[in-house]
Amino acid sequence: MRNAFAQELTRIASENNKVVLLTGDMGNKLFDEFKSVAAERFYNCGVAEANMTGMAAGMSLMGLRPVTYTITPFAVIRCMEQIRIDLCYHNLPVIIAGAGSGYSYAPLGPTHHSCDDIGLLRMFPNMTIICPCDPVEARLALRSALSHNGPVYIRLAKKGEPVIHKTIPEFKIGKSITIKEGKDICLLSTGNIMSIALEAAQELEKKKISCRLESFHTVKPLDTETLGEIFSNYKLVVTIEEHSLIGGMGSAVAEWMVDRRIFQGRLLRFGVKDMFLTCVASQEYARACHGLVVERIVNEAANAIGI
Repeated sequence: MRNAFAQELTRIASENNKVVLLTGDMGNKLFDEFKSVAAERFYNCGVAEANMTGMAAGMSLMGLRPVTYTITPFAVIRCMEQIRIDLCYHNLPVIIAGAGSGYSYAPLGPTHHSCDDIGLLRMFPNMTIICPCDPVEARLALRSALSHNGPVYIRLAKKGEPVIHKTIPEFKIGKSITIKEGKDICLLSTGNIMSIALEAAQELEKKKISCRLESFHTVKPLDTETLGEIFSNYKLVVTIEEHSLIGGMGSAVAEWMVDRRIFQGRLLRFGVKDMFLTCVASQEYARACHGLVVERIVNEAANAIGI
């Protein structure tokens, strides 16, 4: 996913001389091609991510289109004040790209885990949050973000994620994409855990449960029009995310349901428990610790509709 992002950013930079890239002492090799196209618009800001965000704000005020890029917890947690005041308060068109979201960097330990970023940024006015599910959506998300007049957070995974979209879908901020049609239950997934959601949908089909799958790539603003249609037609809706159950996409859907008194469908949420994962392990192990595995999703979804 990050490679697709870097390639698309390089292509855009060759087309638009307003695009500048700021990194937090990483991605030098990843962005070698970018530097060959626009070396004067590449800034390695060092391990000073808060300062990097402030620099991006200043560049935006000068008419440039800055993109900041670093590992997710350093792009978000270290820069909360700068994101809140410098970017969101002034509603500046700066893109924050966080790489290695969720447990993508699980082998590097808790400092590199990022399962709280969506919840934290959802609270900031003017912030748009996009979580691409594969390299295709990563490219489309970047182009859409650069057309958006305000701060955008793009939550990337790492590399090696499977391609979900076999053809280029229509991508619009705030509008979900249907991955698979179905009539019994509906799965809503966001970000890099889509491959797990897709496999779960396929396993549910083997149990004679027709399963629709939606890529809710935009967590803020939510696609409330599609949510309304889904909860009007499905008895069970399942949210799946590699993020805390507190404050993430599932929370956003639950809040929407309560605020609009939507009670005709049941909501089942899968996400990260309210705990630190203190061990150093693989992403697969980290997911398993929170039950973010196909078998659990399939069994609980099937039980929820009485099969």
